[in-house]
Amino acid sequence: MSVQAILNANPSVDPNYLRVGQIICIPGAGPGPGQCPPEARPYTVRAGDTFWGLAQRFNVSVSTMIRLNPGVDPDSLRVGQIICVPTTPVPLPTPGRWYTVQPGDTMFSIAQRFGVPLNRLIQANPNIPDPNRITPGMQIFIPD
Repeated sequence: MSVQAILNANPSVDPNYLRVGQIICIPGAGPGPGQCPPEARPYTVRAGDTFWGLAQRFNVSVSTMIRLNPGVDPDSLRVGQIICVPTTPVPLPTPGRWYTVQPGDTMFSIAQRFGVPLNRLIQANPNIPDPNRITPGMQIFIPD
């Protein structure tokens, strides 16, 4: 993508004065603010997010995630990319809470920290294809 394409997509932005946290449009990167359908809202992709994992979290099909995000490659999500997710509340699979993986965390250390058997923690997170490869920023469900 050219710099000119980004400039054209952001005519009111001074390219010499960008601020941390400022929202700009990246052509083809997904929806901008206010561009999601009525049944969806913008969501910023985090480390470890996949369409499959987000579909599980929001209790919808992957095809629904694809429909909400035309033009977004479901196999190439990037951290910081804005996509659309359903506005329905996030259902919890069982009583418990969400935890954001921190640097140095492993499934074993998380299980120990929260007093949950490791196999139960793994079963509560079927969206994690390899429990030995979790990364900071991933959302892990901690069952009670």
